[in-house]
Amino acid sequence: MKQPSGFIDPQQPDHVCLLHKSIYGLKQAPRAWFHRLSKLLHDLDFTSSKTDSSLFIYSRDGNVMYILVYVDDIIVTGNNPDVIERLVRQLGSTFALKDIGPLNYFLGVEIVPFGSDIILSQRKYILEISQRSGFSDCKSMPTPMATSNPLHLADNATFSDPVKYRQVVGALQYVTLYRPDIAYAINKVCQFMHAPTQNHWCAVKRILRYLHGTINHGMLIRRASDTTLQAFTDSHWQGTSSTKPSSLETFSDADWDGCPDDRRSTGGFAIYLGSNLISWTARKQRTVSRSSTES
Repeated sequence: MKQPSGFIDPQQPDHVCLLHKSIYGLKQAPRAWFHRLSKLLHDLDFTSSKTDSSLFIYSRDGNVMYILVYVDDIIVTGNNPDVIERLVRQLGSTFALKDIGPLNYFLGVEIVPFGSDIILSQRKYILEISQRSGFSDCKSMPTPMATSNPLHLADNATFSDPVKYRQVVGALQYVTLYRPDIAYAINKVCQFMHAPTQNHWCAVKRILRYLHGTINHGMLIRRASDTTLQAFTDSHWQGTSSTKPSSLETFSDADWDGCPDDRRSTGGFAIYLGSNLISWTARKQRTVSRSSTES
C-alpha cells in the first residue's frame, strides 16, 4: 500500500495502513484465507495433493480423511467419524465454521444417496440452463448429436445471436463435469464459438433437448468397488501387489480425419477405478494424423 496521490501526509510520507487481516472482497483475500487454512491443515499432518492444490489428505494409524476446499466451502470425509469430529473442533477453534451436516449439494452438483452408493447429479443446474435458454418445455431427443452431416465452418447462414450461443455453450461445458455422455458433442460445438452458424445452433439445441430427456441421469459412484485401474487410451500393464493382482487396462478410441476444416482427429479417454469413472476427456488433436493407427 501507499498513500494516494494528492493526499500524502507531508509529515509522515512513508506511513501506510497496517491490516491485521485481509478485508473481505479484496483480490488478495481468497489467497490470504487459503494460505492460512492450508498452513493449519499442514500443521495437523495433512498433505496437499500433487494434482489438486485444494485437496488435502490425511493418513495415519489407519485413519484416512480428505478435505476439499473451494474458497470458503469445505467438504470433509473419512473412514472414522470420531476423527472427523475432532478435526472440525480443531478448525472451529481457529475459524468461524458452520457444520451444515451431510453433503447434499456442492458447486451446482447434487449428491443423491442410492443405497450404499451415491449419484452425482446436475439436474438443478440443467434446469436453470433450460429455463434461461427457453427450452424448459421442449421435446426430448434420444442422442446428443446427429451422426450424419458433421459440423464445419460456414456450413450455413451466420447465427443471428452469437452472444447467446457462447453463453449457452459456456454453461453446458460445466455439465460435462458429471455427464461424460455429452463430452464429445460439447467439444464439437465449442469449436465454433467465434463464428456460429444456424447449423451450429441447431446442434446446441439438440444437446439441450437430449439433456431435457435425460435430466435425471447422473454419475453413479459405487462404494463397494475394487481398486483395478482401467484407462481407455493406448497401453496395457499388469502388476501385482501384496494382497491381490493389480492392472492398468487401456484401449484407444479416436476418429481419423474427423474435422472437415483442418483434417485433425478427435481423441478421447476414460479412466475407471474399479467400476467408478474418475476421469475422461474428448478433445481435438493438435496435429494431423497420417493414418488411423497414428490417430
